[in-house]
Amino acid sequence: MVDTVLARADAWRARTFSALRHPHYRRFWSSQLLSLVGSWMQSTAQQYLVLELSGGSSAALGWVTVAQFMPSLLLSLFAGAVIDRLPRRRVLLTTQGVLMLTAVALAVTTHLGVVTLPLVMLIAFVSGCANAFDMPARQSMVVDFVPRADVSNAVALNSLSFNVSRTLGQALFGVVAALGASLLAGGDSSNVSHLALPFYLNVVSFFVVLYVLATLPFPPREGAPHGSMLDDVREGLRYVRRTPGVRNVMLLVGLLSLTVVNFNVIIPYYARVVFGAREATFGLLSAAFGAGAMAGALWQASKPNPLRNLRVGALILLASATLLALTPGPELAVPVLAACGFGMLSLLVSANSSVQLTIPDHLRGRVMSLYSFVLVGMGPPGALISSGLISKTGPLGPRVGLIALVVLGALSLLLLWTRLPRQLPAPGVRAASGD
Repeated sequence: MVDTVLARADAWRARTFSALRHPHYRRFWSSQLLSLVGSWMQSTAQQYLVLELSGGSSAALGWVTVAQFMPSLLLSLFAGAVIDRLPRRRVLLTTQGVLMLTAVALAVTTHLGVVTLPLVMLIAFVSGCANAFDMPARQSMVVDFVPRADVSNAVALNSLSFNVSRTLGQALFGVVAALGASLLAGGDSSNVSHLALPFYLNVVSFFVVLYVLATLPFPPREGAPHGSMLDDVREGLRYVRRTPGVRNVMLLVGLLSLTVVNFNVIIPYYARVVFGAREATFGLLSAAFGAGAMAGALWQASKPNPLRNLRVGALILLASATLLALTPGPELAVPVLAACGFGMLSLLVSANSSVQLTIPDHLRGRVMSLYSFVLVGMGPPGALISSGLISKTGPLGPRVGLIALVVLGALSLLLLWTRLPRQLPAPGVRAASGD
């Protein structure tokens, strides 16, 4: 009996982490995990800093989110054409360097007590410009380091590292902020300078990923585009329009990003305003969401065909977001937010895998930039919609407003339910397309 259980556990571990047996992918994955812990500490500290500077305004949080994600809305199409033309190492070293400098700017200005809301918005915009190129470039790298058979697993493990780092980074935020109050603010937690320590630690984490990117071998790709930049952009758009399996998945991701997938606004507002929590509880709620997302990524990584969970993930996300709207306090919100994270990642890993395994390699940068456009680029209008609907001073209030977001998301899922793909295309088989 014990031997059977151990054998099953070994088989699950080998299946769930199969992509990590490739050494180059393992180095890249490990460096991203470490760096993203620092990035999530910074992201959580930035959200809290905005609420402190604005007196708890959901509108301010929404506008900073707009500043951070608007570049993805504006630059994604152009970014994809650039990624398909330039060496990926050069693109990533540049974007990571810019992101490190934005962390330095936040750390120093917050430490000195000269940080302002407009300055945070400006820094968020600059980091957003870098991320508009960085995110699709990193996503398109999966096929560089693993064979096709392990692409779905690598996509899931990328999401796992993202959410392990989210869990660790957001949980560490409360501890690091308290330590920052002692080291940087003389024990005064009401002084925003104590929030500089998470920013400083993020700066340090960038050095690891920069070293790995500088030393990893990037294999050349075939089929590089030779037309004008505008022709390359049009080619990517035509491919998505004519490929229903890719088009409908992107439509679902985009519509949910406009509505219920706005937890970067929902969680801090519910924690700080609805539940009246401080840093530690805020970090705990954010970490609970990250832990659920991590479980969702692990679940997806263990599946031979993760696309089967596309609809299931969407349903779990909508149901758990409804429960969050009805949750009376932060204690019960912990498991509910874990369920939200589980559902969201089950949906997004399925969506990303289906797109990655369908598109031809020479269009990968452009199509993954379009994917980033619908996922991240919808963040600015989605943040404004979410912050407006859940605002305490708005027409609906936080709880009814969140339910309204769920209803909009449910209608989107219902409209696309029968049009979503159910199976991944077989290796070497071109995805069905049509106008």
